[in-house]
Amino acid sequence: MPERFAGTVNAPDFPPDAEWLNAARPLSLADLRGKLVLLDFWTFC
Repeated sequence: MPERFAGTVNAPDFPPDAEWLNAARPLSLADLRGKLVLLDFWTFC
């Protein structure tokens, strides 16, 4: 089974100073493990 994940890279954790909207506290990747996550990146122009 290790061959199945050969060449994968783990995602880095979120920066500690990141701003969170609609979250009671800052989240980490460990908090989201096993959950379906949708990240929506947007910007003001």
